[in-house]
Amino acid sequence: MAKRAVLFPGQGAQSVGMGREIADASPAAAAVFDRANEIVGYDLKSLCFEGPAEKLEQTDIQQPAILATSVAIWRALDNGKALNDKPVAMAGLSLGEYTALFAAGALSFEDALRLVKRRGELMQAAAEAVPGGMVTALGLDAKKVESICQQASSVGVISPANFNCPGQIVLSGAKAACEVAAKLIDEAGGRAIPLKVAGAFHSALMKPAADDLAQTLGRTDFQTGEIPVLANVNCQKHTDASTIRQLLTDQLTHPVRWQETIEKLIGEGIEQFIEIGPGRVLTGLLKKISRRTPVVNVSTADDLTGMATSAS
Repeated sequence: MAKRAVLFPGQGAQSVGMGREIADASPAAAAVFDRANEIVGYDLKSLCFEGPAEKLEQTDIQQPAILATSVAIWRALDNGKALNDKPVAMAGLSLGEYTALFAAGALSFEDALRLVKRRGELMQAAAEAVPGGMVTALGLDAKKVESICQQASSVGVISPANFNCPGQIVLSGAKAACEVAAKLIDEAGGRAIPLKVAGAFHSALMKPAADDLAQTLGRTDFQTGEIPVLANVNCQKHTDASTIRQLLTDQLTHPVRWQETIEKLIGEGIEQFIEIGPGRVLTGLLKKISRRTPVVNVSTADDLTGMATSAS
């Protein structure tokens, strides 16, 4: 059988109604949402199932909501056993890295959810303290985008935040710098798309959040996972607990190297990817990175049925 890697999405994958069909179809998935409510101390399940959208889009709500939904789907797949063949690697985009570490057995669901809840709160607070933004640069290579960041940095902090796929790089920083960068992107022949986000994620402006998160990570129990998980920061496999803590801390202020992560997995022999979680963001990115590598998306009850059929 094909060597498979499982991928978990990050912020931006949310939508009102996510997880409802899965919970209706799977008691194990329904139990995840009930437990999530107990852990976070509010009705996260209703926010996922019913919204409102503006609430679900808040960083501090969005992060635990996406993790809980992804875990619910994972549990509906009998903790991955329904995939038939055990994945040989995992990765997650930004907060999805926490989901991947949970699914790999490196930390408990309770700890993973508490961590992303705290992470979201800290990122929201850092965003409110120093107004920032993010802008996507389409159609330009990394060298050109880095040059644009250098020019725009004359008016404020700005740097690459996400290397998503060929021709799609997200910049993050001070609002004024993002506005200058957007003009420079257009002048360079690319297309600038300002993002509707709370702040300058994966940039130096998140350092206060990273410092506080490091303390929470220091109190969290990690262990070596059963399945290798690649870190966003350096595209290397997580090893011991201290390394996991450091890489998750660094992730808040360093770019997510998603394209490189996928290319590394393909280079190591991965023949099929499975995206597990709400939406199809990673499926879309993967097709732009490698059209020849198959990807399966599992985000709805119908997808669960399809996986069960293919596994039988």
